[in-house]
Amino acid sequence: MSCSMKIGRLIVLFFLGGMVATAAAQTGVARYISDYRIDSLRTKELRLDIDNLFFFKNNEFGNSVMKGYTLPGAWINPKLSYIPLPNIKFEAGAYMLWYSGAYKYPNYAYQDIAQWKGIHYQEGTHLLPYFRGQIEIGNFQFVLGNIYGGANHNLILPLYNPELNLTADPETGFQILYDAPRFHLDAWINWQSFIFDVDTHQESFIAGVTSEIKFNSPQSLWHWYLPIQMVAQHRGGEIDETETGVETFMNGSLGVGLTWNVNQAKLKRLNWEFDVLGYYQQAGDLWPFGKGIGWYAKMEADFRYLYLQAGAFTCNQFISLLGSPYFGAVSTRHKGGYYEDNPMTAFLMAEYSRTFAKLYSFGLKGELYYNVPGDLSGVDASVSQDSGKGMGISIGAYFRLNLSLLLKKFAR
Repeated sequence: MSCSMKIGRLIVLFFLGGMVATAAAQTGVARYISDYRIDSLRTKELRLDIDNLFFFKNNEFGNSVMKGYTLPGAWINPKLSYIPLPNIKFEAGAYMLWYSGAYKYPNYAYQDIAQWKGIHYQEGTHLLPYFRGQIEIGNFQFVLGNIYGGANHNLILPLYNPELNLTADPETGFQILYDAPRFHLDAWINWQSFIFDVDTHQESFIAGVTSEIKFNSPQSLWHWYLPIQMVAQHRGGEIDETETGVETFMNGSLGVGLTWNVNQAKLKRLNWEFDVLGYYQQAGDLWPFGKGIGWYAKMEADFRYLYLQAGAFTCNQFISLLGSPYFGAVSTRHKGGYYEDNPMTAFLMAEYSRTFAKLYSFGLKGELYYNVPGDLSGVDASVSQDSGKGMGISIGAYFRLNLSLLLKKFAR
């Protein structure tokens, strides 16, 4: 299929989705976005901060892309925080993940669990320490330890699966955040797997950059912006003694977006965005192709309590490192997997969320995916028979608690 035909199908699906997507809530429960700014009014205060999210998410994927599954559980992140100076903050605590009916958990990240991850387990719940040091210098924020990860990176949907906000470990490493009236930057490294000299698994980390060039004020009636994003995963290390060898994979995107700040009582804003994406396998042979390209278009908007997003994605040999298989050429439904040439996915997402007393949030979310597979490759006849067009549906409920309790205020 020619490039012009693929883009034409994408545009048609985009505008069909746009007629459906007419409303959104900018900080919904399921997306879980944190404020990374240091509150200077809390200087010399020792606080107990508690982040807690209960979730139930059921995925029914009746197509060729991936199998369905259910996520019933909760995570909690209690921590002590202290701001000794208006521009310095320290946090220390724990992160715990629990699934209904589970009795043991792998020690390592619940994302891309492969041969290079450990085989040891924890009993009862998945428990990790949590530490963060943060300093603000001018427009810069420097963060060490547990960084502001997940949805806070604001990666577009094909580059990051929002479900990871429920299941993935908190990101840990180093982060630089920069905010100016016309530019935002988030650069980070998330160290996923540390190795000692005698370890038999690989070192692994993910590095990423998200930036947004703002052509005018975000509060303008019509706001134009240019999003540029990149994520890369590296596996290996100089003291790596595995036979896997060095592996490095990259994703990137360049787009253009337009926001209409309606600012009415119910409808707050409408947003349109189009992105071109790239994939590159710089080292290793994990995937059957070394590079690929994708196209992504979406429309979203904000109502008082409702978030809707619709759009479409198509690609040629594109693989997403952190995204859902719906946004790529690789299917995970069958053991060993297979890949498709020129697949397309149209999607619609809706989230209803309410906040009570600024501390408690409740949300309901539904997702609808319609996949049009391309030509199948690396697949036997039995797989071909049950592959084809199909609908994927996901529904979820969420309840979030976000408390900050003052324990002691020290004299300034």
